[in-house]
Amino acid sequence: MRARIIGSAAGGGFPQWNCNCPVCTAAREGRATPRTQSSIVVRSGEEPWYLVNASPDLLRQLEDLPADRSALRSNPIAGVVLTDGEIDHTAGLLLLRESSAPLRVYSTPEVRAALTSNYPLMTMLERYCGVEWNELATEGPTALAGSSLTVETFPTGGDAPLYMGDAPGPGAIGLTVRDTAGEGTLVYVPAIESFESGVGERLAEGDVVLADGTFFRHDDLVSLGMGTRDSWAMGHAPLTGEGGTLDALAALDARVALVHINNTNPMLLEDSPERAEVEGRGLVISYDGMEIDL
Repeated sequence: MRARIIGSAAGGGFPQWNCNCPVCTAAREGRATPRTQSSIVVRSGEEPWYLVNASPDLLRQLEDLPADRSALRSNPIAGVVLTDGEIDHTAGLLLLRESSAPLRVYSTPEVRAALTSNYPLMTMLERYCGVEWNELATEGPTALAGSSLTVETFPTGGDAPLYMGDAPGPGAIGLTVRDTAGEGTLVYVPAIESFESGVGERLAEGDVVLADGTFFRHDDLVSLGMGTRDSWAMGHAPLTGEGGTLDALAALDARVALVHINNTNPMLLEDSPERAEVEGRGLVISYDGMEIDL
């Protein structure tokens, strides 16, 4: 199995278009590496890629994806797996509307409902290329069509997307990806509210873990005067401080890379003490184009 991180930043990308925080300023001045919004692709051998989440930066990300482009029309991905219904993980679905076949989408029923009613991406796609929706099982593996890969889901907490208003909506899930044609287990968790409810046990199954690195401290945004909600209110446990995840991630017997990194996170600065602390614990800060073989 091979995983490729095609987008390593949280929603808004890095630098974020309207942000002049010290970290975004460093990126604009060439002192930090820009990143597109969070997404990965996975595949077994030379099979087509499966996309996990579809960001607003998807067209650029697919252009950089190694693929056979000898035919007049080609599609490097076999389908899309969604871990939640957030805009930054689903808006890219509309960019796939030119597909010559119905778009194969895997999600929970709750995500499908949100993307049909409150944020009707599925309804719009039905009028373009069509959608072949597949339910992700809550117990046991779901086989990905045309692939040797299977995925298992587990809840990771978090609030429903803001567009749901007061209506109940989907939380986030993590994915355990296995290759029936090979060895190795990948665990992908771009949002971790806490290590409770079995999340820690699921992470321990992975040979490779791609884990939520959104915020370094719970008040990254609040301390800059850029918001009133801290990381907990946004469904992301911080890496450090009370309830932080860094110690638990560093203790895993796995290769661990941090993904979904917010534009204000100081560990994006390569010469920062926060970067040194994370790397000193044996974790990798992911970047666009990073590939991992299992």
